[in-house]
Parts: sequence; structure tokens; C-alpha cells
Amino acid sequence: MFSFRSLIADPALTLRLLADGAPGALDAEVLWVHTTELPDPSAYVRPRELVLTNGLWHTGAASSEDFVASVVRAEGAGVVFGLRDDTPTTPADLVAACRSAGLPLAEISAAVPFTAVSQAAAAIYAEQRQVGLVGLVRRGNALADALSRGAGASGVLRLLRREHALPLAVVDRMGRLLAAAGAALDPDGLQTVARALTHHPPPLEVDLGPAGRASVFLVGAVGDVDAALLCLAPVTALNRDQHEALDQAARFLSLEVARQQAVQAIELRFASELLDMILSGPQRAAEVPGRLQAFGIDASGPLAVCAVAFAEGEAATLPGLAEAVNEFFVATGTPVVVAGGSGDVVAVFPWRRPSAELAALAEGLAAAVGRAFPETRPVVGLSAPVTGGSGLRRPLVESREACRVLRRRPGGGPAVSAFHQLGTHRLLLGLHDRETLGRFADGVLGPLREHDTRRGGALEATLRTFLDHDGQWTPTAAALFIHVNTLRNRLVRITELTGLDVTRTQDRVDLFLALEADAAAGDPGRHSAG
Repeated sequence: MFSFRSLIADPALTLRLLADGAPGALDAEVLWVHTTELPDPSAYVRPRELVLTNGLWHTGAASSEDFVASVVRAEGAGVVFGLRDDTPTTPADLVAACRSAGLPLAEISAAVPFTAVSQAAAAIYAEQRQVGLVGLVRRGNALADALSRGAGASGVLRLLRREHALPLAVVDRMGRLLAAAGAALDPDGLQTVARALTHHPPPLEVDLGPAGRASVFLVGAVGDVDAALLCLAPVTALNRDQHEALDQAARFLSLEVARQQAVQAIELRFASELLDMILSGPQRAAEVPGRLQAFGIDASGPLAVCAVAFAEGEAATLPGLAEAVNEFFVATGTPVVVAGGSGDVVAVFPWRRPSAELAALAEGLAAAVGRAFPETRPVVGLSAPVTGGSGLRRPLVESREACRVLRRRPGGGPAVSAFHQLGTHRLLLGLHDRETLGRFADGVLGPLREHDTRRGGALEATLRTFLDHDGQWTPTAAALFIHVNTLRNRLVRITELTGLDVTRTQDRVDLFLALEADAAAGDPGRHSAG
């Protein structure tokens, strides 16, 4: 940008200042210059343009007051009066009108043409543009160097702070603070930013409450908005240089976010492969210790497993859940392998403390996930620790079974449970793999399913509803919207097809276990990584 003062300071223009204008007017940005001899140029002068005139309008009916008022109305930056042979001095009434209106005024010698003013303005623009481009390249080289050396988002903010003393932060779409320099954001502020990034398009500013309004510069990795570079100042408070620097830094941060996402994707894939190894049993048990070592975990020491998900009625997992679980363990200084599946997120980690303290860790994990995902009910399933990577299959299956049971419990239930705290039938079911459970369920329920498919019936649904209502006839019939006699006839048909009488306790137990085994065998997150 250039200012009226920068033109006055150019000795080649021989400008003489006659009116200072309002405070700060001489140093305000000038957009360009506009030559006119119209008595009212307001329709053509753009805001912040400097008006150049020889005063030909002054010989007519127009007064200096009217001319100055039109320039003020157009929000002009000031007036330069060009002297002529027949006008060797600037009219006194023009000087008085400019001083009265607070509009800067200077006169230029008759020997200097207005084109010299235009050329001087262009030269200033070119010089500043060159300086800006040099600064852009220099800053880009510094940012690229910082990222190549692994400085990450924090390194980018440090470079920005050296050039512009602004309070800065980087927050991702999950509301996590990735880096900060001179800025402090509370949890509510972080969630406000996360919600803002879900809008289409995201806002240019967000209101962070006590922290004030913050400018938002979007950070994207692969087309989507993944994070935001925040400056704790409104957009209007930033000058052009600051805005360009922040915008450039946001583009470089996109490279860093893309790199982090690629690393996380590789780690999650390796983690999922580890769970496949564990669940494969003896066939791949020898590969487990090496994979654990790759994640910095001593495969020969005590190991624990937990499974995390959200209560039934909510999505079992949400984007960012695996990252939130990983961040919790990183914050506690615990090496961990975190794998996300469709039904839960599993964490494998070393545990050398007493087993009784494992529940407290899980409670802290559930609370941390709850803070990262407000208005959800996280649940965590546990199993007893084991020694050595070769024995991880049992605790993996048990922790996932405990998590699955917690998901199905009504709201207000415990957020954490160990496998041994489940009902007895859960313990029994947890000892078997999906294939075994599926064969048992199909053996008992197969005749009902065949009948329902062939006849369009609802015997299996009737059985489930009957057992869900503790074998009570009237509530079951009401839930199914059928008459009690119709229910009785269906239950008789179930007995005929399965050979199991729902009125006998031992037969009812077999039917109940078959339904539970079917649910467990059909849960893709129970015995697999995904």
C-alpha cells in the first residue's frame, strides 16, 4: 500500500502540504489516484482514491465547499491541487474547505504533471509487491524447512510469532488442540471451533466467549476441512501482511495434517493386522511379539486389553474415536496399540501395576472420551491382564464381550466393566469363537428360521419377545399386538419345531443361550478387528 504521506515524502513530486486532514488521514492506505475536473466527481471516485485536479471546475458555478463535500462523500483519500500559469497558488477557499472537512490537501508545481504522481504511486506499489513476494518466498522456505525437520504445527506457529506477534492456535475438527503459541483455549472454546468446522462453508470468525472473537484460516488435507489455524483477533483487526502470512501458513499446515493422517492410517492398519494375528490363534502367534515391539511395547511383560464403544442407540464408533483413545494413553505416558473396528476400538498396552487399578484407568479413559464426544455415553470393557503376547487372544475376546454387553445396558449403567463381572452365561459365551457360537445358534434356531422363511411367519421374533418379557404371556402378546391364544399357538409350534418347551426352565435356558449366542456370533466387532 502507499499513503498520502509517502507521496509527499517523494522530492521529485515537489508536493507541498496545505491541510493535514483528520488524525491519521495522511498515513491511511491510498487505493490509487483519480484525475478529474468535474465539479461533483463523487459518482466516479472510489473509496480511498486520491483526487488530482487543476481546479477548472473552480471557474464555474461550483464552489470549493461543494467539490470537497463530493470528495468526502465518495470517501476519497485527499486532494492534490495542480498549479497552472493562470492559477499560481491554491485557492484559499479550497484550503479552508479541506481543513474544515478534515480532508488532506497538497499542491503540486505546474512543472510536474499528474502522470508523475501516477508513476510514483505505481513505483511504490511495485516495490511493496516485490518486498511482499520476497517475504512470501522467504516465509515459504522457512515453513518448508521447519516441516521437513519435523517441527510440525508448533514449528509453523513459532515462525509466525517471530514475524507477527499474534496469539495463534491450531485446532482439528475433533476439537483437539494440535499446537498453540500465545493463545489459551478452554474445552468449550475447542468444541466451538470443532462445531464451526462442520458448517458448509465454515465461518471466517468464531466467538470463543472469554477469549473473544478469533479469525479462522482453514486447514485441509485431502479436499476436506481437517483443522483450523486460529488467530485470537477478529478479521478486521488483521492487516494485509498478517492475513497473507496466516493464509500461507494454513496451506503449509495442510501438508503437515496430510502427513499426520497418512502416518495414522498406516499405524491403524498395522494395529488392525495385529488384532487379526491375535484372533487367528496359534497359526500366527509367533508374529505377535514382533508387531508389539514395533509399537514400543515389551511383548514379554504383562499386557492388558480394553475395548471402547458408545452405548446402544448411538453409533458404536465415531470418526476420531481411535485418535481420542490413543491421545489418552499418550497423555499418561503409556505405550499403546489402538485399532478401530466397526463395533469398537481396542487398545493393547503394558500393565505392570496391580490389576485392581486397571478399572480406575478405564474410568479415566471413559471420561476422556466423553469430553472429546459430548452428549455420548462411552463404555469400556476390560479383561484380566496376561503375561506375554501369545496369550492375548482370551483378554481380547473378553474385553470386547464386556464392551458389547455394556453397550446394550440401559442408560445410567456402569461405564466400565470387567469380563468376570458379567453374568454367568456371558462368561460361557465369551469362551467360544464366533464360528462355534454360530453353529450352536443355528442348530437351535434353524428350524424356526426355515419355517419363518417358508411360511412368512414370526416364530423367532415371538420367541425373542417372550424371553425379553420374562416368559409373561400378557405383556408378550401386547408387545406383539396379538391375542394371548395366538401367542400360545406360536409357542406350541416353537416346541414342535425345536423340541424345546418354553415352559420348562432347562429348555428355556437353551433357547435363551441360542439367541444370545446368535447375537454374539453376528457382532462383527466381537471377534475380529473390523
